[in-house]
Amino acid sequence: MDLVEESLEYHSRARVGKIEVVATKPCLTQRDLSLAYTPGVAAPCLEIYKNPDDVYRYTSKGNLVAVVSNGTAVLGLGNIGPIAGKPVMEGKGVLFKRFADVDVFDIELNTLDPEEIIQACKLMEPTFGGINLEDIAAPACFHIEEVLKKELSIPVFHDDQHGTAIISGAALLNACEFVGKKLEDIRVVFNGAGAAGIACAKFYLSLGVRPENVLLCDSKGVIYEGREDMDPGHPKYNKYKAGFARRTDARTLKDALVDADAFCGVSVGNCVTQDMVRSMANDPIVFAMANPDPEITFPDAKAARSDVIMATGRSDYPNQVNNVLGFPFIFRGALDVHATTINEEMKVAAAKALAGLAKEDVPEVVCNAYGVDKIEFGRDYLIPKPFDPRVLLWEASAVARAACETGVARRPIEDFEAYWEDLERRLGRAKEIMRHVIHKARRKMVRIAFPEGENENILRSAVRIVDEQIGTPVLLGKMQAIKETAGRLSIDLKGIDIIDPNTHHKIDEFARRFFEMRAHKGMTLEEATRLLHRRHYYGPMLLMQGEVEAVVSGQTRNYPEAIRPALRIIPLAEGVRHVSGLHMIIFKREIIFLADTTVNIDPDAETLAEIAVCAADTAKRFDVEPRIAMLSFSNFGSVRHKTAQVVAEAVKLVRDRRPDLIVDGEMQADTALNEGILRSRYPFSNLKERANVLIGPDLASSNIAYKMLDELGDAEAIGPILMGLSRSFHVLQRGSSVDEIVDVAAIAAVQAQRISDAGKVK
Repeated sequence: MDLVEESLEYHSRARVGKIEVVATKPCLTQRDLSLAYTPGVAAPCLEIYKNPDDVYRYTSKGNLVAVVSNGTAVLGLGNIGPIAGKPVMEGKGVLFKRFADVDVFDIELNTLDPEEIIQACKLMEPTFGGINLEDIAAPACFHIEEVLKKELSIPVFHDDQHGTAIISGAALLNACEFVGKKLEDIRVVFNGAGAAGIACAKFYLSLGVRPENVLLCDSKGVIYEGREDMDPGHPKYNKYKAGFARRTDARTLKDALVDADAFCGVSVGNCVTQDMVRSMANDPIVFAMANPDPEITFPDAKAARSDVIMATGRSDYPNQVNNVLGFPFIFRGALDVHATTINEEMKVAAAKALAGLAKEDVPEVVCNAYGVDKIEFGRDYLIPKPFDPRVLLWEASAVARAACETGVARRPIEDFEAYWEDLERRLGRAKEIMRHVIHKARRKMVRIAFPEGENENILRSAVRIVDEQIGTPVLLGKMQAIKETAGRLSIDLKGIDIIDPNTHHKIDEFARRFFEMRAHKGMTLEEATRLLHRRHYYGPMLLMQGEVEAVVSGQTRNYPEAIRPALRIIPLAEGVRHVSGLHMIIFKREIIFLADTTVNIDPDAETLAEIAVCAADTAKRFDVEPRIAMLSFSNFGSVRHKTAQVVAEAVKLVRDRRPDLIVDGEMQADTALNEGILRSRYPFSNLKERANVLIGPDLASSNIAYKMLDELGDAEAIGPILMGLSRSFHVLQRGSSVDEIVDVAAIAAVQAQRISDAGKVK
């Protein structure tokens, strides 16, 4: 299936189109109906009538943007009209929601009259928190935006103008920094004097480019003083172009590019030749952003000049200038402070935030999304990738801060750290939960050992742990190897400790202690010494001897191999006979704890009961009141089978030992999670609400369940969390991502604090 056929199938499959309206409040009962509509809805109506600003408190206005178009300049398609342009506007809505959790109504207007578009937007102002003008041809788009920005008290933003300007502006900032040029010194040539071209030229001036160093070209060539259509009396006079008329002898694009430092193209494909690129100054910056064919292709520009810094609008070349890096996050920041406008300072803040983020270490999740092992700042990476989740945090907060500082925020933010956390919540519930865990970890810094210290992901995680102030990473491995890997990854080892077990000054002392611990189990001193030269054994001994407070292991080993050293060295917690594993499954509105997902293959009733108690206590540490369901393939004895009977016996044991816990079973998974089934069929059950702690009957069931939910259930899994040891030791799934490692490290740090506070570490 080619792209055209695939796209048509994509848009037409049920449910047709790309957007829908979803209710955010329940409407299942008569009571819900009376609250959502009459008579209850009168209450917020009257509050808004008394105080119009309360519309942001009681309605969705504060998170609702209108994407308004008349279809006269649809990207790559031209004037195809409002109906044909609707798929693009729906697509814009998808991007708003996907990247910044902004809701959108797309509004297609059947008019060519700018005044009618202005009037329509003015009439719709009560509905929306902001207006995104889209695909409206120049010069009408300039006039429409100018008037609306003056006359409306909500943000108005023409993305075709400012989106390209802001994203390419961020790239320009970093390109100049990389080659050592100052913005006030560079000469810039623009090709294309439509909405995007003029907006780019204006924005580059805001960034620091000098007006006298700018030449703007249109389809007739250079816009210069004295050109007949620059006369206000000329029938084709365009005041927006005329503002860039310069005194120059250059008449063509070829003339203009001689010795130019930068080229910004938002025009037509293949209008720049290799000779033109060769005529430019050293380290030429070429932004060929025409779509789908750039003014000059990346391979041709590179062939012409090895020192060229190139950006295009295409995803198959480096430095894609993609407007999705701008508008969702700019509106997010503007909406969150109830801004009255999007001013120049907010746009500059957005560009500088993107430029700054591009110089940060790129997370593995972003590299994986683009199928590469490594992304780092340089000629081929000047701006962040669109799927980098950090863009929301950096850009939206920068825009919101600029709005507050320039006085256009009706609801200024007082605590930007709290706002950053609010933005993280929009990335998913897991981010919100882990942010709380990280806050707890910061209460008291602990030392966290990583036996696989030479692993790239462990090194990247260590940097994050230092930056987030989760703890002090202690990397185990050969000093030289770790430093070489860090150098290759451009990682600063400041704040990170390194221990080589083979040269550590306590290796002999630890070996004797290990021998004493295992002497009555057949271990010799020689064997103890040999094993402790292995990092996976040395980590737990560091933990037992108080050199570190937590260990996170298993990045390069199978789970059984990674956990075995801990089981031989670290005692079980008081009253616990079995180690077990748990995963938190994070859904949009709830958390489910699932155990045992990693350790006990075929647990008996005693072990299941212990797993349930440990899981319930773990849930409490995440501020969740546990409701435990012991799962099986039967409901309360409906099938007489030994597997079901083991689960039923485990329920009795939990109730006897911990009468404070809500627990029931054996039961099927749908019974545990469906309150309707519980109430109608099993009113005697102790579970009056759906369970949030699920205990599987065996390892296979629990492990399969968590992995299926993680992949198919619109959920995120955090873990594994190891339960039952007297010290904070945790085992990663082999090949964990940086985010997963950092999450487990934060959990390990908090557990270490709890153990220390309880006085269990002597």
